[in-house]
Amino acid sequence: MAVKLLDYPLHIAPRAVYDRAVRLGLAKPVSPLALTFSVTAACQSCCKTCRIGERHQADPGIAARDLSLEEIERVFASCGPVYFFNISGGEPFLRPDLADIIRLACVHMKPRLIHISTNALAPARIERTTREILAAMDRFAGPGVPISIKPSIDGLGERHDAIRGVEGNFRSLERTLDALLAIRAEHPRLHVDLGTVISRFNIDHLDEVEDWVHARGIESYRHEIAEQRAEFHNLDDSIAPSVDEYAALVLRFKRKIIDNLAGKAWLTRTTEAVRLVYYDVTVQILREQRQITPCFAGSSSVHLNHDGQLWPCCVLGGQQALGQVREAGYDLMAVLRSERADVVRQYIAAKRCACPMANMWLTNILLTPRHMAKVVATMLRAGLAG
Repeated sequence: MAVKLLDYPLHIAPRAVYDRAVRLGLAKPVSPLALTFSVTAACQSCCKTCRIGERHQADPGIAARDLSLEEIERVFASCGPVYFFNISGGEPFLRPDLADIIRLACVHMKPRLIHISTNALAPARIERTTREILAAMDRFAGPGVPISIKPSIDGLGERHDAIRGVEGNFRSLERTLDALLAIRAEHPRLHVDLGTVISRFNIDHLDEVEDWVHARGIESYRHEIAEQRAEFHNLDDSIAPSVDEYAALVLRFKRKIIDNLAGKAWLTRTTEAVRLVYYDVTVQILREQRQITPCFAGSSSVHLNHDGQLWPCCVLGGQQALGQVREAGYDLMAVLRSERADVVRQYIAAKRCACPMANMWLTNILLTPRHMAKVVATMLRAGLAG
């Protein structure tokens, strides 16, 4: 999750105080800083770390419960402005109206940053839809609003295919990257990232993945540890490496990021500086099994599921749902300010949960002064080195 430097004091820093009051029940939520939207339950993958695709293929009717475009517009219109708009799934590019969803987000929520994840299994569709999205953003988003698209890479060649559960996925990933990088050369608002889920299935092979990623000229390489999430329907699966294995890997990754930070563009440099802090936070949470600083899930950041359930985050998911927008007249803010949502925020504030989920903790870092002090120090060191 990136943030533009001049936006921080205007759009994000003021939330650090207000959302602490919301977390303690002293104020009612305003529009979330970050909204993640799982646009569909449909997915072609059968990943070893996630059962969304497996569940969809066993019951294709699940995707029939996806919010329609008309419903989505009503939800977005009720939300107010957000800073980060993250799109996930399922596989987002399976929705034929994905460009229209982005258009409606730009019209009603006016995000400052947009991010889409993809399994990269449909290169031609991804290329076509990306061009449609960029055309919509040229009309309805400000010229300085970037969009990042992040295909997944969990290994090289057949190892990637085995982990993702689809033969030929790595070849599709290469074709998708070729197409996205060609579009990036034409459209400066497009950023192309890659992301890895670190699991016990690839922990010993990630150095070669990182070398491959940097050789392709990718702006930002992100990774997060495999998690058991309600969203993934994998609560009974043993998928994560040990904390010591993850900590050793993170240490190597951090050294490489720091070595290359000075030469990056400022948006990428900011992203990487925040993620360096995130990696330290993740290791500490995994070791101590607690919220090491306050979590603002359910106030600063929320997750809209494909079927209209509003969650504080995708880890708690339906187990601690804030409510259902379909039952609230598609009024997201009414759900966020409900008595049920107050109860869920009290659950989180009491530190009854602890996870290192990337989307949530990247927001938490931005709202925590001691974490941001480290981010600023890293940025200054990189600036001097550059």
